[in-house]
Amino acid sequence: MVLGIRKRIQNHLAERRLSKIRLVSKDGRCNINIGNVKYNNRFALFADFWTSFVETRWRFVLIVFVTTHSLNWFIFSLVWYWLAKNNGDLLWQNPLQNHTPCALNVFGLTSSFLFSLETQTKIGYGVRAITPQCPGGITLFMIESLYSELITCLMGGVILAKISLPKKRAKAITFSDEAVICQKEDFLCFMFRVANLRKTLMVGSKIYGKLFRTTVKPDGETIIMDQINIEFLVDAGKDSLFFVCPLTLYHVINKASPFFDVTKDTLRQQEFELVVFMDSTAESTSHTCQVRTSFIPQEILWGYNFQPIISRDQEGKYSVDLSNFSKMSPVATAHCAHCFHNGGHHFHIANGLDNPGFQAIDISK
Repeated sequence: MVLGIRKRIQNHLAERRLSKIRLVSKDGRCNINIGNVKYNNRFALFADFWTSFVETRWRFVLIVFVTTHSLNWFIFSLVWYWLAKNNGDLLWQNPLQNHTPCALNVFGLTSSFLFSLETQTKIGYGVRAITPQCPGGITLFMIESLYSELITCLMGGVILAKISLPKKRAKAITFSDEAVICQKEDFLCFMFRVANLRKTLMVGSKIYGKLFRTTVKPDGETIIMDQINIEFLVDAGKDSLFFVCPLTLYHVINKASPFFDVTKDTLRQQEFELVVFMDSTAESTSHTCQVRTSFIPQEILWGYNFQPIISRDQEGKYSVDLSNFSKMSPVATAHCAHCFHNGGHHFHIANGLDNPGFQAIDISK
């Protein structure tokens, strides 16, 4: 038991260490700090207050929502109290019995606050109301009503925008935890999986990658984040993917690939990060969203292939077994790309995972 706890702690510390060194986390968040921003540039963030407000956290939005309405009710209650005081409507001013107030039953700070609350929320209990003999009260009533409508529309728009953010839809797009390198037909390929957890389709999906690594040029210049384009394919092509079921994307490792000089033994010693992007449009909302993930050398397994996840039942219906989504099996794979392309016989195979729960049904009978 102690060894199990120690192993879990070591795995947790290793995951935290890897999360600090990567540019993009597994869930798509960018791990980068922007410092030394000038004051005028910071002010530009507040100038675009709508985007800044929509992108802030929910707890701050709720705090602003409650604070804005509460302050709004209280500030206008002070104005109503001041108006009632100037008209001699307050109880401590001892108004005459035939005195006509600006607002009926507004005779103190508490009643002023209630009248302000009723005015902005359109409650209208019928106890407090504006009298036609007070032009200032009518003007204030109009101003408060318009202002409350503006605040309600603004806060309602922010909440609606946050609920319908495209990145929320992107949460239903998931990538395999690890990638593999193995032979696919007549090619040595780098492969990973992506799945849409909702039944609604993602239209016009395009997947591409960027390999980030440190490069030293012949003249001695060091490029910290040198970017190399990585193209991914599926059996049906690379454009406008029919994303109706989980897809296996692959990158052919040829002489133009940055993985061509990598071998099974040197893979873990490499320093690079492959960031995968998926641009799609949600069919139900027509919102465009981008999903991101990344793979580092420690998350790439050489000599493995993904287990099958799509089958057909006895009735001929397609079935997807997501329990196999990130599971892999060992396959005979060339030790390096040079061996594969030169027809060498240095194959590598390792013990892998087995999934006895997955059943392949033969429907040809």
